[in-house]
Amino acid sequence: MIALPGLTLVTGRFDVACGILQEFSNALNKGMLPNRFPDTGDTPEYNTVDATLWFFEAARAYLHYSHDLTFVHDELYPCLVEAMEWHLRGTRHGIHADTDGLLLAGEPGVQLTWMDAKIGDWVVTPRHGKPVEIQALWYNAIRTLEELALRFGDHARAELMDELARRVQRNFLAQFWDPERGYLLDNTDDAAIRPNQIFAASLHFSMLDQDQAAAVVDTVERHLLTPLGLRSLSPQDPAYRGRYTGGVYERDSAYHQGSVWLWLMGPFLTAYARVHPGSPRLRELLNGLQGHLREAGVGQMSEIADGDTPFTPRGCFAQAWSVAELLRAAAESIGNKTAVPVDLTSVPVKEKEIYDDASPGLSRTLHLTRVQ
Repeated sequence: MIALPGLTLVTGRFDVACGILQEFSNALNKGMLPNRFPDTGDTPEYNTVDATLWFFEAARAYLHYSHDLTFVHDELYPCLVEAMEWHLRGTRHGIHADTDGLLLAGEPGVQLTWMDAKIGDWVVTPRHGKPVEIQALWYNAIRTLEELALRFGDHARAELMDELARRVQRNFLAQFWDPERGYLLDNTDDAAIRPNQIFAASLHFSMLDQDQAAAVVDTVERHLLTPLGLRSLSPQDPAYRGRYTGGVYERDSAYHQGSVWLWLMGPFLTAYARVHPGSPRLRELLNGLQGHLREAGVGQMSEIADGDTPFTPRGCFAQAWSVAELLRAAAESIGNKTAVPVDLTSVPVKEKEIYDDASPGLSRTLHLTRVQ
């Protein structure tokens, strides 16, 4: 769901996007999307709290780019309604809307967010409760469903979603915004500086005002930004691990405790463009990634890198969401000089031309990908 906009929408592959959304819609169960399909036999695994929320965003982006109202109304909208109803009353792993409207999730022994490293029975970053990016995605999902309900004449549902969104925003700011530190907590009981707060400033529907969003971007830039992406934890934190090396235990314990994730550069660029529109810093950050296109997998973006200099690439050398988020951010935040998505339905140009104004390196990469 995270990779879908960058790989299929900004490149005009609407038929591929449609097929992916349809396939996952068919796998919806108890209001949840699976986070893993087995190779053979058995049923899909449903142990993620954020995949379904990203499904809402993928559906919103699909409609924005493709204008395929019929598919969204007939195929996606019923699934989104079903997913919302399950989340409100409760589904697997304790996932449910709490009395304050925020989304509560988690139980011992499971890792539900994208920070999902687990070593034996040890969940490295359990993040049970109300993780910050889950609340940002939850609010975005609520507002997305409200917008679709209004478009489809479902006014009663739209009113309910508006009321819920207002309550979520009010309680989120009361519990997560720390005016003294100038950033968002990672959880209601965790003030660790992690990149998850950037989604509160980058998603289409945001609960933050301009000053709060700017403060979040500034904090993330000072503590987490590297030339390749965002660290998963501030180097000032005692739990920080700056090298992804060693055996399985050593690597997995650093996976979300300091390792740089390249896909997070996408939401950072989007958030940065919103609080610093037209800043040359955006182009500098994208251009700074061009060297990496020849560093690990040629023409590809890696999964992670060390949090410490020289930020050595690690993990998978060709990661879908890393590639996708860079392409999306290039098109939306720089190629069009705005954080609003480029409308490809009315601009019949080659994909390469879309990125020429954003980053020559990324442009060539996309062009080569299409040829292959």
